[in-house]
Amino acid sequence: MSDSHSKLYPPPPQIVAGAHVSGMAAYEKLCAEAQADYPGYWARLAREMVSWKQPFTKVLNDSNAPFFKWFEDGTLNASYNCLDRNVERGLGDKVAIIFETDDGKITRVTYRELLERTCRLANALKAQGVKKGDRVVIYMPMSVEGVVAMQACARIGATHSVVFGGFSAQSLRDRIQDAGAVMVLTADEQVRGGKQLPLKAIVDEALGMGGCETVRKVIVYRRTGGQVAFDAARDLWLHEVTQNQPTTCEPEWVEAEHPLFLLYTSGSTGKPKGVQHSTGGYLLHAALTTKWTFDLKDKDIFWCTADIGWVTGHTYIAYGPLALGGTELVFEGVPTFPDAGRFWRMIQDHKVTIFYTAPTAIRSLIKAAESNEAVHPKRYDLSSLRILGSVGEPINPAAWEWYHANVGGGRCPIVDTWWQTETGGHMITPLPGATPLVPGSCTLPFPGIDAAIVDETGQDVPHGQGGILVIKKPWPSMIRTIWGDPERFKKSYYPPELKGYYLAGDGASRDPQTGYFTITGRIDDVLNVSGHRMGTMEIESALVSCTELVAEAAVVGRPDETTGEAICAFVVLKRPRPTGEEAKKIANELRNWVAKEIGPIAKPKDIRFGDNLPKTRSGKIMRRLLRSIARGEPITQDTSTLENPAILDQLAQSN
Repeated sequence: MSDSHSKLYPPPPQIVAGAHVSGMAAYEKLCAEAQADYPGYWARLAREMVSWKQPFTKVLNDSNAPFFKWFEDGTLNASYNCLDRNVERGLGDKVAIIFETDDGKITRVTYRELLERTCRLANALKAQGVKKGDRVVIYMPMSVEGVVAMQACARIGATHSVVFGGFSAQSLRDRIQDAGAVMVLTADEQVRGGKQLPLKAIVDEALGMGGCETVRKVIVYRRTGGQVAFDAARDLWLHEVTQNQPTTCEPEWVEAEHPLFLLYTSGSTGKPKGVQHSTGGYLLHAALTTKWTFDLKDKDIFWCTADIGWVTGHTYIAYGPLALGGTELVFEGVPTFPDAGRFWRMIQDHKVTIFYTAPTAIRSLIKAAESNEAVHPKRYDLSSLRILGSVGEPINPAAWEWYHANVGGGRCPIVDTWWQTETGGHMITPLPGATPLVPGSCTLPFPGIDAAIVDETGQDVPHGQGGILVIKKPWPSMIRTIWGDPERFKKSYYPPELKGYYLAGDGASRDPQTGYFTITGRIDDVLNVSGHRMGTMEIESALVSCTELVAEAAVVGRPDETTGEAICAFVVLKRPRPTGEEAKKIANELRNWVAKEIGPIAKPKDIRFGDNLPKTRSGKIMRRLLRSIARGEPITQDTSTLENPAILDQLAQSN
């Protein structure tokens, strides 16, 4: 890699000294170990990172591919690994979670307290008849109680399925029904941006639709004290069912392949897919990636801004940091309330050392900071930070540079992580103690992950050429199946034409010199304009690189009689939304800019301006809605998770 250091940024001296994986030689040694003895490599790490009740003797069982099994004759408990183990090693008085509410109130919970709260709820669940193998749906706000609910399910061997608190009654009902859940854990309301939003009422509506007859009880956390309907035969208050329960609960020792959780992913069509994760393999990768990717140390304050309703909140809030005995910050609310300086103020006040957030959040905060100096990160003391992270989608180079300069002070490495709900943890990512960085590239595979880029027949493509991202070998934290639908699992992730490789669904390319990976977007987000294939992410990055004008951009395709597909760009400017002649003038400027950055073929045919983009409450841009708008179709999909549903009308009318 030495020949290409001139292209790398920041230069190698910025690499974190004394990291768990220190230097490229250490990274390459791990990769060589995995290459030489793949099962032996993972077996060593599983013994080092995870506490087993019954040690495993079998490592990888690939006899029924693609239904792989890892460590299958070993037994363990995820809650024991996250809680009891830390108390036993003398960390009982260490703060596990610092929780900040929407209005700024702070609670600190030690490992001993977290264990006791988990045991109380675990005992309460057992008292209500929940047993090993039962599914429990968790529909709760960001809270200590939400993490406790997940840990309590794991403790008794129940399989949890967390549903993001922004999903509609219909979406919730579909997930309850598909999982066959016996219980729902929820709250009266949640609080976001100063507003009280219903949860229990949505649960009532979902159950009232029918098809959820497996649900026997609903346990309700009193978050706000808001008025809610209460069914005395079915509903229970969390504080009442836990108050007299013992603070100890023997863990249920489960097989390594026991389903720890189901997490549903939804496409634009079809029923949601219940991604099933195991206990042993998932816990190993959650702990290992937290340790190596974030270089988590005993004195770190780790903040992952995700919601527990998404896989990022599972792996890097509920399990990974706790399995390592770390201290983590958890927050309720949104990054722009009470103002857009909230993230920076929380980093300053809590002395956060590792910060992990999404590119969409970063881009929206860039816009806020550049329009209001008072909420610019440079107004806050962010000197405690040592590592930054990015998750959820590729981060465009302009946002990467701003994040690095203004939040990290030019000194913090950015771990730009690529992974999925289905992978359980990081798959391609820099390691801050080893990997030189390139803005916009997720760099190299995590040690032990055999990532590659192939064509439609599974043949490797040369570096520099785009293709389909695959994982060639099974890994411990991989999706085991789609709940109740093994055929859909095989069809979705292991198509026969790809030689038994895992299909990630993303396009990517590798740098000819460094071998670094760059994710170009979903395979279905590749546009074919007059025979030229282009990734939407490439065009989005070009638009956002026009830093004087553009705050955010999202690109989709629409059918075009002349070119096959036309490029349609939705743009948020760093100034008020233009209309009329001004809009036409700026649109032409941006077309010319894209032509200069990529080439004339990449010029967007349509450019629409909005005050913002349609985003979920977790900050993810809903591109499928933008596709409908671009095509002039009515919006028929579920929009209940949108933070800003009114923006759809604005974008539909925009010229």
